[in-house]
Amino acid sequence: MITYEKIFENNAQWIAEKQATDVNFFEKLAKEQNPDYLYIGCSDSRVTAEDMMGAAPGEVFVHRNIGNLVVSIDLNVMSVINYAVKVLQVKHIIVCGHYNCGGVKAALTQQDMGILNPWLRNIRDVFRLHKEELHAIPDPKKQFDRLVELNVREQAINVIKTAAVQQQFIHTGYPVVHGWVMDIKSGRLIDLQIDFEKELKGIQEIYRLV
Repeated sequence: MITYEKIFENNAQWIAEKQATDVNFFEKLAKEQNPDYLYIGCSDSRVTAEDMMGAAPGEVFVHRNIGNLVVSIDLNVMSVINYAVKVLQVKHIIVCGHYNCGGVKAALTQQDMGILNPWLRNIRDVFRLHKEELHAIPDPKKQFDRLVELNVREQAINVIKTAAVQQQFIHTGYPVVHGWVMDIKSGRLIDLQIDFEKELKGIQEIYRLV
């Protein structure tokens, strides 16, 4: 377990390593960011966006919360999406979940979770929308994994529903929305192959905001 003091030792070592390869590293980093990717992931301490993507500082704009949710009344995630799309003009938005997610597991637990109840209800709603498919899976572990995947898909659709994404795509052809799952046992990223344009077209009857 890392100690509080060790964090600052590690920070000093990190600075030295970066400057050893590029003396102007932090001068460049201090300039305006220009990432092509917005990553919306889970707050789980085991899953870090830049590490598993092999991305450098400045290449990924990151937002994380319990269960990688995109909730329309959550001003935090909505502000992040709006800023990423309209100011940073990202080319890709990724919603990334992971197997063995504590948030999804909690949503599957039939008990009062206190202040977490309204947050977890968003995942429980995903179960409700897909309950026939999920009830048809006899293995609880596979059902759990499938709910993780379905949750990512529904949150990606929630991103597509936003006015900022729809308007920017009409004008520039970007951003494109993706859904990923990280297999925490292997570290492998799995692309759920969400057809962004098909999903966008499918919601236009109700969610057309352009």
